Amino acid sequence: MRTAAVWAVLRRELERSAGRSLTVLDVGGGTGGFAVPLAEAGHTVTVVDASPDALAALTRRAADAGVADRVHAVQGDGDALAGLVEPATADLILCHSVLEVVDDPAGVVAAIGAALRPGGAVSLLVAGRAAAVLGRAINGHLGAATALLDDTDGRAGTRDTLRRRYDAETASALLGSAGLTVEEIHGVRVLADLVPAAVVEADQQAMLDLELALAARPPFRDIASQLHLFARRP
Repeated sequence: MRTAAVWAVLRRELERSAGRSLTVLDVGGGTGGFAVPLAEAGHTVTVVDASPDALAALTRRAADAGVADRVHAVQGDGDALAGLVEPATADLILCHSVLEVVDDPAGVVAAIGAALRPGGAVSLLVAGRAAAVLGRAINGHLGAATALLDDTDGRAGTRDTLRRRYDAETASALLGSAGLTVEEIHGVRVLADLVPAAVVEADQQAMLDLELALAARPPFRDIASQLHLFARRP
């Protein structure tokens, strides 16, 4: 349920390139939740991540899945991406839950744009501002909700674990500044983080169907915990 909307978009892109092995870059890909399934589908994936422990787990996971030869681990953080990847070499780049924590999100997105081949695509997943405001307000933290709403970067004060949050407009503008064209925007976890766990567990299929039905429909899309943007280099 937490990744269904993202995978739906990625599968359409893989079908678009059916019969061809893609060169995929997964920025901040950690232990390989996306990288290993993509490698199992026949694609070559390079994972860039700052955590050596996560990369070690990725290597084990790829070996267990029998795709060690198609998964490559590179230690480095998102801000160093431009120096880690050759220009115009990737068909598909995943950048999930990275722009919230890097020093220079615009620089990271520019490096992603440069690393894509013409016609290549990027899957961007970012934390949503509206969901964070609603979540804090629902839990009675009205001051934090107000601070987050008014803050330029969408932070709820100095103790916030994220450095910034986005809405569809700000995330789209960031991609556009790197010369990328946004094709699709979806919400991820529109309701899953709002309804009681017992409701989710009672009928998981119904919850999944509703999540997917709401994912691309504003205003429901815009209150999702995360926003997924799919863009392409012309």
